[in-house]
Amino acid sequence: MTRQVFGVEVADELRGIVREPAALFFSVVMPVAFFALFVSLFGKFSNGGLSAGTQMIATFGTFGVISVVLMNPGLGVAADRERGWLRAKQVSSVPIGVTLAAKVVAALPYAAGVLVAMTATAALTGALNAPALSLLWLGVVLVVGSLPFALVSLAIGFQVKAGAGAAILNAIMIPTSVVSGLWMPLDIMPSFFRDIAVFLPNYHLSELARAQLNGVPVLTHVLVLLAFTAVAAVAAGVSYRHARS
Repeated sequence: MTRQVFGVEVADELRGIVREPAALFFSVVMPVAFFALFVSLFGKFSNGGLSAGTQMIATFGTFGVISVVLMNPGLGVAADRERGWLRAKQVSSVPIGVTLAAKVVAALPYAAGVLVAMTATAALTGALNAPALSLLWLGVVLVVGSLPFALVSLAIGFQVKAGAGAAILNAIMIPTSVVSGLWMPLDIMPSFFRDIAVFLPNYHLSELARAQLNGVPVLTHVLVLLAFTAVAAVAAGVSYRHARS
């Protein structure tokens, strides 16, 4: 029974994302459009190994999946709170955990879609030169690694209105993405960006994704992301217990 209810909740959330044009644009269309612009300009450059366009799938892909999971679950919760729907869910027979999990899971196909669109764009521009298996693992890493960002989204969604939530989430996502080198390589940016980047989960997720292409060690990045997940889970739990009506 719970599985059937969960399926219904996920289907409803999938439709809800499509019905929200602003969230769909900023979380899905904008990252792909940015990627298309940069890969068409710089994607074919190479230092003898992977093309820049292939490596951009890891960095811009990180930005893409984060934008989807950071924007959609939290804004959905905030909108439900404003309508009183979340309170109704809390006293209904459907466990609230099922509803919240459905909001997170519903964002994942869109995150995967962003990665597929970026990969296809890189291929069409002739800037893709990585094995299919490496690209598949890269996608798995990014989709799974984006889940703690969904917890941050929920933590904020429990406390603010949808309009304020969008502003706050964008204020978190865009600066941290820039400083993490997701749009431009850290090598060509001010040195203090690199000093800050090592403290940001965005950076470690992108490095973990890049490791699927170049085979570098990943232990540090995995440990940082696990620690971030634990902190985000606690924040989401505390925020839910003190959710504003």
